Amino acid sequence: MTDERIDYRSSGVDIQAGEDAVDNIKQMVRETYDHNVLGDLGSFGGLYRFDTSLYQAPVLVSSTDGVGTKLLVAILAGKYNTVGQDLVNHCVNDILVQGALPLFFLDYIGLGKLDHTVVQEVIAGMVKACRENHCVLIGGEMAEMPGIYREKDFDLAGTIVGVVEQSSLLPANRVRCGDILIGMPSTGLHTNGYSLARRIVFDHLKLDVNSYVTDLKATVGELLLAVHKSYLQEIKPHLHDRRLHGLAHITGGGIPGNLKRIIPDGLSALVSYNLDEVPPLFRWLRESADLDIEEMRSAFNLGIGMIAVVDPGFVEDFMKNTNYLVLGEIEESRPGFEKVTFIQ
Repeated sequence: MTDERIDYRSSGVDIQAGEDAVDNIKQMVRETYDHNVLGDLGSFGGLYRFDTSLYQAPVLVSSTDGVGTKLLVAILAGKYNTVGQDLVNHCVNDILVQGALPLFFLDYIGLGKLDHTVVQEVIAGMVKACRENHCVLIGGEMAEMPGIYREKDFDLAGTIVGVVEQSSLLPANRVRCGDILIGMPSTGLHTNGYSLARRIVFDHLKLDVNSYVTDLKATVGELLLAVHKSYLQEIKPHLHDRRLHGLAHITGGGIPGNLKRIIPDGLSALVSYNLDEVPPLFRWLRESADLDIEEMRSAFNLGIGMIAVVDPGFVEDFMKNTNYLVLGEIEESRPGFEKVTFIQ
């Protein structure tokens, strides 16, 4: 027995600090609200009303994701707003590939010890991305969990809900033989492959976030914390064009692991995109650790963040005034072909 006071705060959870943190972010979060929001931050649940009369058969599309060990790079750099943007943009892309536009977003932040600066920067990033994607940040959870997370550590997850007219769902069984694959460039690693990238950069090369990579003309922190791109504004004008047959968000598993999810049985996506064509960041990572080609393809997006599968007659219009790449085409599957097959 000791005279030490035992309470929740001394056990590592400060309820008042949590309430203060919510109060500090309320005004920022309200900047994302539209006329469909009922109530305010801090309620038991977020309330959102949308006009179903605008749709004949509305379908709600939801997705949950995180940003992986990119968080560890943010912690090392002391830069937290970009991972908030990453989280929202990643989720937006995940429902966009099914034809849906975002309605609202909810976040989860788990921390070892609540740090008001970290929370405000992370939420500021989410608010920025929500506003850019016309999406309401309607609520979330902030949990201080000593024993689960170390004091400086935190985790992020987000859930998004969007809507699409049932007749406009993608890929809608429109992907067919002869379709063309168009690659939309990424801004970097986005939010996948970071466990491998961190091992190469920090453990193998012995660099830190402030190290300057001369060949890439940027610091390690700048390279690894580049914001995951949202493709909403680029793709939105084409969503109702029937010549757009499918979309694949290139995340964990790379091009082969994600493109195959929209390829029907009996067809193969033949991809002509080799490592000589990938952006310098990916070549640097490969050469620094002598990674084989299959490892690169499965771990990283290789500079392609989204792939559109389009009718051959739509290629010129879809690629107009862009830096998109033609990556290959859809063919009938043959012996030895996978759903996604790379050709030289």
